[in-house]
Amino acid sequence: MKRNDLITPEGTRDLLFDECLARREAEQKLNTLFSGLGYSEVVTPGIEFYDLFSSSTRHFRQESMYKLVDSKGRIIVMRPDSTIPIARLAATRLKDAQFPLRLFYNQSVYENNALLKGRSDEVVQAGIELLGGEMIKKGDLEVLTTAAEALAGFDSSDFRLEMGHIGYFKELMNKLGADDSVKEEIRTLISTKNYPVLNDLLDGLGSSKVASALRQLPRLFGGIDVLDKASDLYNDDDINAILEYLREVYTKLCEIGYEGKISLDLGIVSHIDYYTGIVFRGYLSNIGEAVLKGGRYDRLVGEFGRDCNAVGFGVNVDSAARHMMLCGTASAGEKPTVIVFGAAGFEAKAMAYVHKLVRNGEKAENSLFDTLDETVAYAKLNGISKVVEINTGIKEISL
Repeated sequence: MKRNDLITPEGTRDLLFDECLARREAEQKLNTLFSGLGYSEVVTPGIEFYDLFSSSTRHFRQESMYKLVDSKGRIIVMRPDSTIPIARLAATRLKDAQFPLRLFYNQSVYENNALLKGRSDEVVQAGIELLGGEMIKKGDLEVLTTAAEALAGFDSSDFRLEMGHIGYFKELMNKLGADDSVKEEIRTLISTKNYPVLNDLLDGLGSSKVASALRQLPRLFGGIDVLDKASDLYNDDDINAILEYLREVYTKLCEIGYEGKISLDLGIVSHIDYYTGIVFRGYLSNIGEAVLKGGRYDRLVGEFGRDCNAVGFGVNVDSAARHMMLCGTASAGEKPTVIVFGAAGFEAKAMAYVHKLVRNGEKAENSLFDTLDETVAYAKLNGISKVVEINTGIKEISL
């Protein structure tokens, strides 16, 4: 039998030293931003009931979730998403809290990406959820600008935030004469920008104006002129209202100072079906996939019994940390500046002295060697500038 005790499962990995520091630094950047804007931290369980993620709008593919069985035989899953549990939390534990609710989180999500080699199955995410508030436009602007600032915290000169509206895609799909399985396939092909297969599929549905618009959807990205192209492909009162709203939000973001960092992409059609409005993704220069994903989901909290508007996003902390390391902006770990050697019979006194140094803000290490000479050699090898010998007295040796 093959032993698996020396490796980690596919889609996971160990983090070492500087990687851990980079992750903590990325988390701290985001936590500082979110709490500074009035968001309060919440943590949801790492395991949830399968039912939470299996409704029509909260549907996660069975094969994408890590499943277990509890002591009563009920199916539970390792949390694949943070927004849905927070929606449940807002409608239950926080049912009497006044809106708007500004919540943020920093926790792991788990998704089986067996067909996507190189993807992590365990990802640390940090994000915000803005729940309630009557002015949808104000909420969208708050969350979009916070997303931009989150990206800028890692790369102020070279981040990108791409914005679309799921309503454009959903309106077209509602007018398309196709069953749900075909519609889901179309969504996947548009999301992956797989033009050849998308064209073949739509060719089989006829030459309607809706099919023609869907065929062009993956190409509808760029500046504000994208909205005019979209309107020319297909328009009615509902679609015109969506495109006009996008134009207004895009213009305001440019006025705030994000011109050149914001672009439009009507091909953002996430497989997560709870989105109802603005959808967006954020990118950093050294990472080939989206580091940030989010959108508006006005009906999700209502599924748990408390209707409210809602919008939010999550940041892949591990990707952000990797970007920092590739750019050389992640902080390096600080080495001890002093090592304390306790002579025979003075080990306890040496250990107490180490803790005293640490309490005073120094980074100190306790020597585990038998002799002072070995301790000095170790200090030189590891760049430690001072050795303290604890004997009948205290002797400092500078190196």
